[in-house]
Amino acid sequence: MKRKLLAAILALVFAVSATACTGDSAGNENDPGAMDGAETTGQSEGAQGSTSLLDKITGVSLNVDGASGEMNIDRITFGDQAADIGDDAWTIFVYLCGTDLESEYGAATGDLGEMIQTKGDHLRFVVETGGTETWNNEVIDNQTNQRYLIQDGEMYLVDEVEMSNMADPQTLANFLQWGVTNYPSDHMGLILWDHGGGSITGVCFDEINYGDSMDLKQLDSALLACAETFGRKFDFIGFDACLMATIETANVVASYADYMVASQEIMPGSGYDYTAISDFIAKNPGADGAAVGKVICDSFLASCVESGEDDVATQSVIDLSKVDELLESFNAYARGMYEAGKDATDLSQIVRAIKSSDNYGGNNATEGYTNMVDLGGIIGAGEDYADCAKTVLKDLDLAVVYSAEGPGHQGASGLSMYYPLSIQGSEELSIFGKVCISPYYLSFVDRQNQSGVAGTPVEDYDDTQWFDDAGEWHSTEQEDDSHWAYLDEYEPTGESPYITFAEEPQLDEQGTFWFQLDENGNENASDVSALVYEISSDGENLIVLGESRDVNGDWETGVFYDDFDGYWLSLPDGQNLSIYLVEVTDEYNLYTATILLNGEETNLRMKQYFADGSVEIEGTWDGIDENGSAARNIIPLKEGDVIVPTYTAYSMDGDDELPYYGSEYTVDSETAIYYDLMEPADYRYLFSIDDIYGDYYLSDAVQFSVNEDGSISFQTT
Repeated sequence: MKRKLLAAILALVFAVSATACTGDSAGNENDPGAMDGAETTGQSEGAQGSTSLLDKITGVSLNVDGASGEMNIDRITFGDQAADIGDDAWTIFVYLCGTDLESEYGAATGDLGEMIQTKGDHLRFVVETGGTETWNNEVIDNQTNQRYLIQDGEMYLVDEVEMSNMADPQTLANFLQWGVTNYPSDHMGLILWDHGGGSITGVCFDEINYGDSMDLKQLDSALLACAETFGRKFDFIGFDACLMATIETANVVASYADYMVASQEIMPGSGYDYTAISDFIAKNPGADGAAVGKVICDSFLASCVESGEDDVATQSVIDLSKVDELLESFNAYARGMYEAGKDATDLSQIVRAIKSSDNYGGNNATEGYTNMVDLGGIIGAGEDYADCAKTVLKDLDLAVVYSAEGPGHQGASGLSMYYPLSIQGSEELSIFGKVCISPYYLSFVDRQNQSGVAGTPVEDYDDTQWFDDAGEWHSTEQEDDSHWAYLDEYEPTGESPYITFAEEPQLDEQGTFWFQLDENGNENASDVSALVYEISSDGENLIVLGESRDVNGDWETGVFYDDFDGYWLSLPDGQNLSIYLVEVTDEYNLYTATILLNGEETNLRMKQYFADGSVEIEGTWDGIDENGSAARNIIPLKEGDVIVPTYTAYSMDGDDELPYYGSEYTVDSETAIYYDLMEPADYRYLFSIDDIYGDYYLSDAVQFSVNEDGSISFQTT
């Protein structure tokens, strides 16, 4: 996290800059950033006469003919006219929604400090502030939305308006309409700064307004209002926020910018390096959006390497002029994937491959689900079953003109896509329906949900529901939320009827726990793992220790068996942690464990290396909150931190669920995580088998004991 803007620098810069502002915060006639003929006024009109931008037609409509499957794309178009301020000048608008990144960590203040280091006349930052309860400086007011001009080492308050929700698209529209009117340039960029949640929850989670966020449809409406005012595209739109490098996002912003710069993964609190951006433009004022985007990628990864946070780092530059070709070829591919999925065997192969693809933002039981999956992985999953896969992979490669990744995501394609790794309810799927880029992909996802939740056989699914009487699908007309009502009360049962056996899970004479799926079960299963429980010392409760991947199997025969050796990840004092797998790389497994850190709930992330079995503590991550916002910071442990392992526990009869807490452990310089034999106690072990429709099956458990002499014995319960 950043505190790069030292108090002394703040005091000096703001002391100088404050004298350039009038008492009512209106633009000052000495403001060097104001253009000839452009007034900087404290009165922001915004979208005049518009009370609801959300009622406007969006900037793009995807239209598919149901008979041919061909896609036609209608986008609003603009001229290339620009109000010149001189040769090769840049204005970058920064929509700075501070949230807890500022109130808790001072990250926004740090980035302002980087912007203030900008020198010369070729670049200026125009910033709107808001969305946080507290600013970590004595200048920015948290009771209003303020607008600052940062140029040539100075920072000027040039406008101030009534406090507005930063997640409201009207607030963004007002800022951009005001900004492009008063500060036009030859080159213009827009950066949305805050938390991000991906294609469903969007960006800019306003801390003052209960974590409200701006979804993609709302973002589209704000950008449309700006485009109607200014009549041209941005050179680039960047997201200094997590998880926003998605095909759904690219489809929206392709109407309003030449390039998009964003991350598929979470982004450490350091985020963009604004000093690097400024230095590059100072030396290369004629650079285009792609060149600036490359600098953002490289400098972001470099800062992550410097802070030791590069493992999960990703950043990519998308040529938005190539997006329509990608959408068209993906739609053709999705049609083939949907048709292939009518065969249960092919469907299971595709779903297994999707679920094993790279995904971003946690996606596990303890950290929450973003359901953001690598687009290249989704395409590759159906490569053997659907036409056009090679074409769409080529178009994807053409669209992603540059990317930078840390070691944890070396195979990242540069864009993600929504796929429900875990069904999160009707509201999420309703939003997905409105941003989905293909009716066939929409059908592929909906068919799986309906089969799992409503029991609709795959072969009975009717995809014509998305098409109108003329047999056409229009993305702008997907407004009916009632379709998803079947998900309102849905919760996975743990008793999936699709998981059936030739041989039920059982313990053989050698003490191996195993089972064999029958043909139906093998067609419908997507993953097999195990869950381990500790029996409390009083014998009253089962304490969940989490997930074990020590399961061997063969999808050809449907035979799976445990390879469990009684070893587990634990603290130095021997306390077993409640762990779940986050991701698998070529070098390590990344696990997460639920803990209290100094009394606050969070997740401890650990990497276990295959080469020698060693475990490295990555730090703590808060995961995905109830609003769908992804935490940015993975925070290293420090000496004196107090860890308390936390668990979910169940009464022995399974009727009651309750929280369970371990003992306090204080971190010191020797703290490490060990992969050791579990503490002497009685445990239970069972198989968890995911089906391809979003449910799962829990087998009966076997009991095992870790004895004082280190031996392990299994027995049926």
